[in-house]
Amino acid sequence: MKIMVAIKRVIDYAVKIRVKPDKSGVVTQNVKMSMNPFCEIALEEALRMRESGLASEVVAVTMGPSQCLDTLRTGLAMGADRGIHVDSTSALHPLHVAKILRNLVQIEKPSLIILGKQAIDDDCNQTGQMVAGLLNWPQGTFASKVVLDKEKEEVTVDREVDDGIETVQLKLPAVITTDLRLNQPRYATLPNIMKAKSKPIKKFTPQELNVEIKSDLEIVEVTEPPKRKAGVMVSSVDELIDKLKNEARVI
Repeated sequence: MKIMVAIKRVIDYAVKIRVKPDKSGVVTQNVKMSMNPFCEIALEEALRMRESGLASEVVAVTMGPSQCLDTLRTGLAMGADRGIHVDSTSALHPLHVAKILRNLVQIEKPSLIILGKQAIDDDCNQTGQMVAGLLNWPQGTFASKVVLDKEKEEVTVDREVDDGIETVQLKLPAVITTDLRLNQPRYATLPNIMKAKSKPIKKFTPQELNVEIKSDLEIVEVTEPPKRKAGVMVSSVDELIDKLKNEARVI
């Protein structure tokens, strides 16, 4: 059984984000980039399935400019068997990514697609659902636990929802998006980083996959959130209630 995992290159989670002076986006030049944390979780889950004998191959897929190859190599160093890079210098929105993944599925024929539930740069939380819709595959989103039954060709997913945990059972092929508590991703060891350099990476362009990159979205302006105001000390409960009622207007 083959598993396909989508991974994305994003600004590292520990970097302080700065908005460009013209407010057209955020500064990415000379900024540390890394694999999206939710994508790391997705890849880790796929690798655990392969190591337990439930899958035979893990294919990592990334999309974007040539710099994304560094992120893909990290995925290979973590343990993915091979990689696919869809080279594009244009901005890719969730629907573009979903269409590319759909067409890659027709080539690779995986039984399972695992993605992070969202990327920490745009927080869209759309790609997994769109892929499932385009493929007409069942989906288990926000997964906190995944149990794969190879013989029955089904997967049981515990989903984190507002009311607690919802358990769904999906027939393969299926799409899963991973939540934060699913697992703890491994670190790439030095020997595996060296081995990753020799692992194969297949390259495509969106045009070769018959996907037109045309956006219906326009970013009008990017601004920083307002700075938090200093706290105010109150001398009594009555003064607190008065401020909440007349100044904050929350009661």
